Amino acid sequence: MTTANHHDERHARQAAMGRLAQHAAMASVATALLLLGLKGYAAWVTGSVAMLASLADTALDLVASAMTLFGVRFAALPPDHNHRFGHGKAEALVALFQVALIAASGLAIFARAIERLLGGAATEDTGFGIGASLAAIVITAGLLAYQRHVIARTGSVAIRADHAHYQADVVLNVAVIATLLIERLLGWAMVDPLAGMAIALWLLWGAWQGSATAIDQLMDKEWPEERRRDFVAVASRHPEVRGLHDLRTRTSGSHDFVQFHIWMDPALSVAAAHDVVEQIERDLAIAFPGTEVFIHIDPEGKIDHPGNDLVEADLVAQLKEP
Repeated sequence: MTTANHHDERHARQAAMGRLAQHAAMASVATALLLLGLKGYAAWVTGSVAMLASLADTALDLVASAMTLFGVRFAALPPDHNHRFGHGKAEALVALFQVALIAASGLAIFARAIERLLGGAATEDTGFGIGASLAAIVITAGLLAYQRHVIARTGSVAIRADHAHYQADVVLNVAVIATLLIERLLGWAMVDPLAGMAIALWLLWGAWQGSATAIDQLMDKEWPEERRRDFVAVASRHPEVRGLHDLRTRTSGSHDFVQFHIWMDPALSVAAAHDVVEQIERDLAIAFPGTEVFIHIDPEGKIDHPGNDLVEADLVAQLKEP
């Protein structure tokens, strides 16, 4: 298979992953609309702060899911003249927007909980609130299962952020059920606003943690060390490769990019060196599908950027030891 065939195959795979991510985003929007109606009525009937917190979270989920749908559609666009590396970072930008929404929601819920705590009003029709929360858990569980499938196939950071929101929604619903049960059985009216405050703080903590992946992508953070070592092991497998250095990796949405230098015999012809590179690209396409690879050939021993991390060169030597 030629390099052009590999490029076509990679682009086809990226397009398929983009479509799958879009389907997951549309499922998220539909789920959020359904839950919004259910929880909105439940919050109106019960007057519960914990239910209101869950409703606010779902409203933000709807906005975030809509933004996710826009983000994954934009990220799936092929490279163009102004975006030669594609549009994958749109997913990270959307993820940051989601984090900001979660943080705003947490602050608003905390303020409402304090107001309710000072006012001392009681929750009404707790049975309906419990039933609505149970229904929401069942609906959300179905969406989460589908999202896990999509994340495993695409690695989409936007869908992963959306998945975190809906995981939080399950926990919120469980908290609402526990709160309403305690208030109904024990008559502790104070437990509802306290639960609302706890949920708000938990949302703020989740927003802080959820920003990490998006920021890592926007800052072009390197792959985890174990994955880099696996990549080096495959890239240096060819006997003509005398060393590998200046390895640089990054992720943009569901797309991965890698560039590195290899040392080869200076006497090797251009045609022979080209054949070696094509073989390396074929091996990497199998082991790391969907990854765009750029390989630079250096005469053995030459270092273009003195002072760069040459751990990969040492690792190649270890891998080639009998």
